[in-house]
Amino acid sequence: DGRQSEKAMLVRRGVQRLLHEMRHAVLPELPLANGRRADLISLSMKGEIWIIEIKSSIEDFRVDRKWPEYRLFCDRLFFATHNEVPLDIFPPDCGLIVSDGYSAHMLREAPEHKLVPARRKAITLDFSRTAARRLMLAEWQTGQTFGE
Repeated sequence: DGRQSEKAMLVRRGVQRLLHEMRHAVLPELPLANGRRADLISLSMKGEIWIIEIKSSIEDFRVDRKWPEYRLFCDRLFFATHNEVPLDIFPPDCGLIVSDGYSAHMLREAPEHKLVPARRKAITLDFSRTAARRLMLAEWQTGQTFGE
């Protein structure tokens, strides 16, 4: 949406590639029911919902106090950053991914905290509807039909 820094976009690209390799479906910038917006949200082959919060600097992490609210909307919560940000600033009870813009490496798996079924259904529906809407808009804008 134009608000992300160049570094954040590089991190995002590498993390998206990693998640794609892991066979996750990934969406950037998904609005959540609490008014927050997940930087990246993914849906695994098993149906797990992951949220990845991207932090491009120490300051970006320090000023953000909203990230604990994301736990209510995912089975696993990760931080993703690049190699110029010290890794010890990130909480140990979240997963950690480091990206160079071309690929990414999961340094720490996120602990699981399973969503309740009603919330899982709501988030999965939001994910699906948003993905379909974005695909339709992309087809309208480009005149191309996308498929697998």
